[in-house]
Amino acid sequence: MWKPKFKSATDPLHFYIVGGLVALGTVVVFLALYFGLPLPQQASEEAVSIDQLIYGHLMVIAFLFSLVVIFMIYAVVMFRKREGDESEGAHFEGNTTLEIAWTVLPLIVVVIFAFWGIRALNTVTRTEANEMAIEVDGFQWNWNFVYEGGVQSTELVLPLDRPIVVNMKSRDVMHGFWIPQFRVKQDLVPGQETHLRFTPTAVGEYTLGCTVLCGLNHYSMVAKVKVVPEAEFTVWLNEETAKVNHSLASK
Repeated sequence: MWKPKFKSATDPLHFYIVGGLVALGTVVVFLALYFGLPLPQQASEEAVSIDQLIYGHLMVIAFLFSLVVIFMIYAVVMFRKREGDESEGAHFEGNTTLEIAWTVLPLIVVVIFAFWGIRALNTVTRTEANEMAIEVDGFQWNWNFVYEGGVQSTELVLPLDRPIVVNMKSRDVMHGFWIPQFRVKQDLVPGQETHLRFTPTAVGEYTLGCTVLCGLNHYSMVAKVKVVPEAEFTVWLNEETAKVNHSLASK
């Protein structure tokens, strides 16, 4: 078995070994986070850019964790006091290059993530030319959705691949609009209209939940979300519009 021979505590070979272990540790920790804490299904265009940003943060987290823990374990193992060794530990002064590096490099990373975050925010908030507006009414402890033509529903029915803007109001206290598979989230603020944009990309049924503690039955403030093909959505909307018109005509 190969055993490295070190000239001193400051031998560059120590740093080469630790550097390799940190790189390996970064990969292992990132994979553990990636597979151990999987994100929900991506069901919107916005989820793609948001997930990329999340995974970028996870990579930095994995690197910093490995950098601290592996350096610490390596130092404990390699530089521990041996039995019968009464000598003084090696004395060396600070390293100016290293001090500059650990100041400048984190700053560069922060700036990169700032621009990355701004770009992701612009992506998920940009206005689309053909977006469909839905009015969302949140109240203790339920949801109501209003479509064009006066159609109202307690389920949020959405057309596949159609940009959506939800215009949200609260009747009482703060609520939070959150569909995990879409990633984007927005609060409903009393006395103020807020907006959220997303484009559904996967047919299926999801759950809308409130993310703000809004009272005794906060846990039950959920609604079914159905993403269906455009043609099926058009049929549903026309049927619901006909019901509204029939109800108005019969009055």
